Amino acid sequence: MFDTAGPPSNSSRFAFVVVIAIALVAAGCSKGKQDKSASQTAARVNAEEITVHQINLLLQKQRGLKPDQVAVATKQALEFLVDQELAVQRTRELKLDQDQRVILQLDAAKREVLARVYAESIGESVAKPAPEDVKKYYDDKPALFKERRIYSIQELSIEAGPEQVDALRSQLQRAKSPIEFVGYLKTNNVRFNANQGVRAAEQLPADMLDKLAQMKDGEMALLPAPSGALMIHLASSRSEPVEEARAKPVIEQFLLNDAKRKRIEGDIKALRAAAKIDYVGKFAEGSASAPAAKLAQPIAAAASGMSLDEISKGLGIKK
Repeated sequence: MFDTAGPPSNSSRFAFVVVIAIALVAAGCSKGKQDKSASQTAARVNAEEITVHQINLLLQKQRGLKPDQVAVATKQALEFLVDQELAVQRTRELKLDQDQRVILQLDAAKREVLARVYAESIGESVAKPAPEDVKKYYDDKPALFKERRIYSIQELSIEAGPEQVDALRSQLQRAKSPIEFVGYLKTNNVRFNANQGVRAAEQLPADMLDKLAQMKDGEMALLPAPSGALMIHLASSRSEPVEEARAKPVIEQFLLNDAKRKRIEGDIKALRAAAKIDYVGKFAEGSASAPAAKLAQPIAAAASGMSLDEISKGLGIKK
């Protein structure tokens, strides 16, 4: 599996150790802190044990595993762990784990795991949303649920400065069609990129959905965008509402994630206020105005908005 004639070159060495950095963290944690009396040995690789706990940890990551697939998946997980253990042992024999870059990778992986565990422990104290909160969310978001539509949209991403936006909006109001507006852009050497597609309400950014929900088929509108402005033309749409009973479990999960995010961010804010944090050298410049890191984001990413995964998958909607 590996070249036994000698250690690999510096470039291949670092590529190799980066791949198994996480494996070393896992191996170190399981070997150093596991209760041997409670562990169940599944295999021995030279002098090291692979336990049923390690196998179960891998199986937990395989969502949707059916009962008739468990036996095969268990065997595959064990063989993966055997290969992983061989790689870890060989890495230590070659002293690749002593490379400074590898040590940094291991420390970063350990810190990430511990921070995630902390965030998850805080999130576990958050209660499920009340039924009235779920109903209120459903009623307050008609464009996502009871008035949900599928939109056929034409877009123009326009490169423009802030001083040009008002003139573009006025011209769009006078234009009788997207073609006429495009002609104006070309005549005035305004750069743009065109795009079109069919998207459901939950696939749209919140600001665009709010605008489209108010528009009728055939209408055009101008929205702010990173490039300057975004022209949207609602070519057509069709109604596909989602009833409250179908939306309820998805909304519950969304509101729970949002509450977890807020709780975690509040706790981090309190920890920052209580801690003594000194920024040194060039890092002291402007540190007070820098945005705080979002530790809550990995476990509450869904709380940032009603995403395609949340609604389409949660409601069983096929793309």
